[in-house]
Amino acid sequence: MISTAQILYATSFALILIGLYAVVTQRNLIRIVIGLNVSDVGINLLLVTLGFIDGGRVPIFAPGQAAGQMVDPIPQALVLTSIVIGFGVTALMLTLVMRIYAHHGTIDASRLRGLKW
Repeated sequence: MISTAQILYATSFALILIGLYAVVTQRNLIRIVIGLNVSDVGINLLLVTLGFIDGGRVPIFAPGQAAGQMVDPIPQALVLTSIVIGFGVTALMLTLVMRIYAHHGTIDASRLRGLKW
């Protein structure tokens, strides 16, 4: 029988691969940014899954409870930080795409390859 963790691992790897496929195959800069965001979501899901314990409790200590059955809170904190950083990076990438479009009149990456910065 397939466990919940196996489904989450497969989903996270699928999201990472879909995002990387979009980054490698697309020429439109907006689609490349979307592909990077899909990969970011897959990586966040992978980090949360690494800290997942089947049947684990919320990581809040109370008197008389064992710490062994609690879900690890560190990956959750890392993912929360990653979401905020990912939002900032996405905003920066979209701003750069807007500036490229304003300067060159295109967001097609194949037309921008021969340019010198």
